[in-house]
Amino acid sequence: MMKKVILAIGLLFAIGLFGQSAQAQSLSKKEKKEWKKKLKSLTPEAYKQLTEDYAALKSKITDLDNQVDDLEGQLSDKSSELARKNNRISDLEDQLSSASASSSSTGSSKSGSKVDMNGIVFKVQIGAFRKKDLSKYFDNNENFGGEYGDDGEQKITLGVFRDYWEANTFKKYLREMGVKDAWIVSYKDGKRVPIKDVLEGVMK
Repeated sequence: MMKKVILAIGLLFAIGLFGQSAQAQSLSKKEKKEWKKKLKSLTPEAYKQLTEDYAALKSKITDLDNQVDDLEGQLSDKSSELARKNNRISDLEDQLSSASASSSSTGSSKSGSKVDMNGIVFKVQIGAFRKKDLSKYFDNNENFGGEYGDDGEQKITLGVFRDYWEANTFKKYLREMGVKDAWIVSYKDGKRVPIKDVLEGVMK
């Protein structure tokens, strides 16, 4: 009687464990005979261990599936974040291009002659260097310039603006793009002057 019970339990286990394979391909008579021999030698303890192992494997598979779902969700979030940053960079590049085009026309004559430095003019300084001489590039672009200070440093500037607020907007764009030291400098009749000397009239 006990052998019949064990055999029945073993058959049920085999059906559950290999059900999918059995659906795809039926066992031959020879295979069935071999499996019956194996199941006859299966003890209740061995069957219990097999069922526990089978349940543990199913649980691990479920956990792995959940981990895969979590990783796919994280990857999707990272991809969305990267797309947003790329869009932001593209927007900043467009804004810089627009600001550069605007600064090219501001303060220059319609005939395309050099920038008129008479009156009050604002530029955005992006750095000061001792061992970098960029003066050979100044003639290529009216909005790129520089000058040597009393301390021997060459102060590099971008843009030429008649309007302080336009210069301030351009400065903010540069800082957003990583030029953290960008700041506004002022000129009066071609001579650099402290910005506080000209802001009083601008702020009115």
